[in-house]
Amino acid sequence: MNKINQSPPSIIDGKHRLSVRVYFEDTDAGGIVYYANYLKFAERARTEMMREIGYEHTDTLENYGTSFVVKTCNVEFDKPGRLDDLLEVETEILTIRGASIQLRQKVKRGVEDLVRMDIKLAYISLNGGPIRIPLIVRDRMSDLIILKGDG
Repeated sequence: MNKINQSPPSIIDGKHRLSVRVYFEDTDAGGIVYYANYLKFAERARTEMMREIGYEHTDTLENYGTSFVVKTCNVEFDKPGRLDDLLEVETEILTIRGASIQLRQKVKRGVEDLVRMDIKLAYISLNGGPIRIPLIVRDRMSDLIILKGDG
């Protein structure tokens, strides 16, 4: 029986890290991670980062009718992930604006960068367009930027 060696999510030096094991369902016929699955790995990591800072998607959806959505995503694929690899998704908040957040996410195998994504999230009302990110969420995210030592 295979043990799942996934570590719990963590935030170190302002970067959130989430381990992801590559399963057969994540790969193509050659055992290489199918490109679209990197987007799923990144989504999981963003969700876990938000959960760690106290933001629950279901809470804001149900109680406020608001949510973060991906506005843009630029992806650069450098090296392939493979079946059974233990990967790490690293998420870093670059900037926070009134109704958007700019992130950089990297999928790594050890010290190797496999995939890099630059992502812009917009905060929206499900009844309409963009709205300001709540102050408490902005403050918690700003703390991650400060932890990096960049400002």
